[in-house]
Amino acid sequence: MTTYAFHIHEWKQDIFRRYFPDRSFIFVPMYVSEPDFEDWAARILLEDNPQIFVWSLRTPQKAKPFAAKHGIPVFFIEDGFIRSVVATASYTPPLSLALDQRTAYFDCREPSDLERLLCTYDFDGAPELLERAAAGIRFLLETGVSKYNSDTSVDIDRLYGPKSAKRVLVIGQVEDDASIQFGCLSAITNNDLVRLAAEENPGAQIIYKPHPDILNRVRLAQSNPRDVQHLCQIIAQPLSMGQAFETIDHVYTITSLAGFEALLRGLTVTVYGCPFYAGWGLTDDRQPNERRDRNLSIEALFAGAYLLYPRYFDPMSGKSVSFEETVDGISRHFAKEKREPEPARRSLRLGPPWRAWGPYGILGWRHLLTPPLAFIISKIGNNHDAQWFRQDPILFFREVSNPKFRLIGRILYPFG
Repeated sequence: MTTYAFHIHEWKQDIFRRYFPDRSFIFVPMYVSEPDFEDWAARILLEDNPQIFVWSLRTPQKAKPFAAKHGIPVFFIEDGFIRSVVATASYTPPLSLALDQRTAYFDCREPSDLERLLCTYDFDGAPELLERAAAGIRFLLETGVSKYNSDTSVDIDRLYGPKSAKRVLVIGQVEDDASIQFGCLSAITNNDLVRLAAEENPGAQIIYKPHPDILNRVRLAQSNPRDVQHLCQIIAQPLSMGQAFETIDHVYTITSLAGFEALLRGLTVTVYGCPFYAGWGLTDDRQPNERRDRNLSIEALFAGAYLLYPRYFDPMSGKSVSFEETVDGISRHFAKEKREPEPARRSLRLGPPWRAWGPYGILGWRHLLTPPLAFIISKIGNNHDAQWFRQDPILFFREVSNPKFRLIGRILYPFG
C-alpha cells in the first residue's frame, strides 16, 4: 500500500517503516509549498489506492480537500498518551501513536475520531472494557507511568514545603505547541494561567511546573516565569507528573494531558482550553464544547482514550502490543535501571564525516562553518538546536521550521 507521508522528520522515518511494514512509504519533503503540492497531488493520483499520513496537522491547505475530493484516506498522526521512557520526545521512538481520519485529537474546532468515539460508544454495554479500564488506571497510579516517564525521585515534602493551605498546581506547556494553537480558541500564556489560579484561589499555595521540554531547553519559553514568581513557587528541577500531584488539591492547565492524569487521581481540574478530556462532566471547563453532550465516568473516558483509540508498539521490533504490555515494559525498564544503572552514554551521532568532495565543498571547507554556526544557533535557539545542527548541518536547515532559516541554509549549503 503506497502511503505518502507529510511532515515526517528524517529521524522518524525508519520508525514509521518499522511500525507499518505493510506500507510502502514515500516521504514528502518537509514544508511543501502550495504550488509544489500540485505536483505531489498529480503523483498521488497515479497510484492505486494511495493513502496519506500527516504528522499533526502540518500539510498544505489544499491537501485535505484534495483527498476528500478523490476519496483518498488521510490519517492525522500524533504521539499517543504514553509516549516514552524519558522525559522528552526528542529522537526516541514513540510507544504509542494516535491515527485519526478526521483531525488531530487535540483539534477542538471539529470532531476527531476520538471525540466521536467518546460521544457514541456504548460504554455501559461493555462492562469488561470498563473493568479493564479500572485496572489500567490502578496500574498507572501504582507505577507512576505517565506520557513522558522518568525514574527521578524527589522529596516532595522538602520541595513543596510544609502544607498549611490549599495547594494548587499549575501545569506549564510549550505555548506555541499545536495542542494550544488548535485546542484553545482564546489566547493565553502560562503566566496568565498562574495569575488566574492565584486570583481564584486566594491564600492558596500556587505551584508552577514548567513543561519538561522547557526545562531541558528542547523548546523555548514564550513567557518568562520570573514575571509571576511573586505569585507562585516555580519548580525548576525535573519532577515526574506522578510525584508532582502528591499533596495537590487543584490543578490548572490549558490543554495538557497532565490534567487528565490529575483526574485519574481524583483531583479537581480546571481547563482553560478544550482538550479531549474536557466537556464530559469531569472537569471545570472554561471553553464549552456543545458537541460533547454526554457525561462519562473516568473509566469510560480512559477506556476510549487509552484502550480503544491509540495503537501501541514495541519500539525495538515495531510489533503492535497492548496497553498493558506497554505499561508493564516501562515498569520493568525502571526496575532494571534501579538494579543495574547504566552509565551515561555519549551520542553515537558525531556528525557527518569530513570529505574532500560533495555538499560540503572542495576539501570539505564548509565543515569549518559548523563550530561558529553552532554557537550562533545555541544563542538564537537553544542547546538542543545546536546539538541537532552539529549532527547534520544540512538536514538541520532543511527541516527547521523558520522559513528564513531554511533560506539561509540553502545559501550556506546549496548542494545538500
